[in-house]
Amino acid sequence: MSSAAKLHDVYRHYLDAVVLHGQATAQALGMHATDLYALSVLQYAGRLTSGEIAERTGLTTGAATRLIDRLESRGLVRRVVDPADRRKVVVEPADVTALEIDEVVGPARRRLGEIFAGFDAAQLDVLSAYFLQATAAYQAATEEVRQQPR
Repeated sequence: MSSAAKLHDVYRHYLDAVVLHGQATAQALGMHATDLYALSVLQYAGRLTSGEIAERTGLTTGAATRLIDRLESRGLVRRVVDPADRRKVVVEPADVTALEIDEVVGPARRRLGEIFAGFDAAQLDVLSAYFLQATAAYQAATEEVRQQPR
């Protein structure tokens, strides 16, 4: 097997493990994986309109509204008037500590921390550069896929 083929297999296996961990985390928190992902997107952004949530998650606007309703009913997000434009409503994260996310993802963080502890500063810099560049690449590829005719 060529080194490129081996890297491809290793990477696919890694991505599968990440996705399965995300699904297991959501299930442990009593959520849909999409809901947990949307909550993460919202925590990172701070506040978004329902249309922006739909766009960033790939959901329809109707599905995004139902997702927001589910998160709001659990007290994880709140709808507030946009301070910049009082005609708009934005969604912002609320008290996510009730979810105990840190407790559920603790084992993965601990195990990954053990791996990272074995790397020197230069290796960590390479990993950081990879994750930053891979994030941008996946975001661009996502847009390409969404733009392709079906």
